Amino acid sequence: MRNNANLKVVIIGPSEKFLSGVGYFTIRLSNALSGLMNVETILFREMLPRRLFPGWRRVGEELTTLRFNDRVRIHEILDWYNPITWLRAFKIAENADMMIFQWWTSSVAHMYLALEILNLKRRPIIIEFHEVVDPFESSVLPIRGYSKVMGNLIIRLASHYVVHSNADKELISRNYGIEKEKIEVIPHGIYNHYEKKDRVEARASIGIKEDFAILFFGLLRPYKGVKYLIKAFENLPEDIIEKSRLLIVGETWEDKETRELARKSRYSNKINMVDRYVSDEEVSLYFSAADVLVIPYTRASQSGVAHIGMAFGMPIIASEVGGLKESLGKYEGTVFVAPESAEDITTALMSVFADRKEFEAPEELRWEEIAKRWFEVANLAVNRSYPISVEEDKTA
Repeated sequence: MRNNANLKVVIIGPSEKFLSGVGYFTIRLSNALSGLMNVETILFREMLPRRLFPGWRRVGEELTTLRFNDRVRIHEILDWYNPITWLRAFKIAENADMMIFQWWTSSVAHMYLALEILNLKRRPIIIEFHEVVDPFESSVLPIRGYSKVMGNLIIRLASHYVVHSNADKELISRNYGIEKEKIEVIPHGIYNHYEKKDRVEARASIGIKEDFAILFFGLLRPYKGVKYLIKAFENLPEDIIEKSRLLIVGETWEDKETRELARKSRYSNKINMVDRYVSDEEVSLYFSAADVLVIPYTRASQSGVAHIGMAFGMPIIASEVGGLKESLGKYEGTVFVAPESAEDITTALMSVFADRKEFEAPEELRWEEIAKRWFEVANLAVNRSYPISVEEDKTA
């Protein structure tokens, strides 16, 4: 058995250059684990040909103030086109007890596969799933085939798996034929690094004069279901519409339909479309100004946006799909609605409009708690073979 306090882990994920929810997650996880073990983080410097990234115009912009803490050693070296950088990354990982791969897109699959082949199962590799199957990748035949083949190869060469919900556990077990005993569920940590601002000042900063501000936040993609939110907003009674403003804040990827619906809506003068990836400062403003967050997804593994909403203590209207039911189920401010139901969203909005409260995020979603769960899994992975279930180990 190794001395637990001396465990060394290498985490591999995206850098701030290609900023996304997974980028934020990589920083938060690295910082949280650095209080319990030695952490080195290897970041993608060039993740794919830049023009193929839907948000390529913002690549490299300074959009976040979130940083790795001083305990984390950072190496921003991985390039999609350069095998020498893959070898350099493996040389760093050679001194580690285990590696954690952040998995959300097959665009990084070839780099992960190279690291696994170099590793030859000499140390545990844990794949942490943020997306089991990316909706865009699954909709394009050549990419879908590539994702399936590469995904199966990478998953077979890993030794352990982490997901954020039991729904995802079922999904990856079914999709990839992994025994459930080999999959550990660790919740997604809360995103409480944004500054909560004075509501009146935040509203003045972004020009909101109405009494009731409804927020959708995040990348615009078809599965996010924003079109149902727009229809729900239009169906509100006139007296509530008059006092309300709908904020749709996020960069458009595949979902141009939502943009057109907002533009052509009979209440377009009541809808703000902020079609870009906003900075941390603006995130703070929009969440501080809003009265309710709506997450009308038609499918979901998880939602980092929900974890921002919980940190701000705001009511959240969410579709009862995938991992959302688990991640938001213990948050008292959640109102669940049926997926693809504008009628349910309208009813929920009216309920929140009539009774506005603030709520506390569940303690189990604090990063200190997430780090403890990871520490248990890391020790089991290093010291034992399958199965790795934390619950099983506690009752042994």
